[in-house]
Amino acid sequence: MRIDAYNQIANVYNTTKPSKAKNMAEVHASRDQVQISRAGKDYQFAKQAVAAASDIREDRVTELKTSIQSGNYDVDTGDFASKLLASYYAAGK
Repeated sequence: MRIDAYNQIANVYNTTKPSKAKNMAEVHASRDQVQISRAGKDYQFAKQAVAAASDIREDRVTELKTSIQSGNYDVDTGDFASKLLASYYAAGK
């Protein structure tokens, strides 16, 4: 190994100079801080709103229950079959 090459590398990285120890008062004075962006705050607010919302649309469920109980609920078999096939092919890809 060539010593002069080592000296050139040491000069590039300044490894020959010993690092100064920091004063403990300086270390304790500087603390890490986190700042959340406006977009992050908006996202957090929206996430909480979605979590608080019900997964079940009670108005629609009540409407369907009433239709079923009264015998007026009608299922279009062609529409049902096309949606079933579409979901089958979408899952296969």
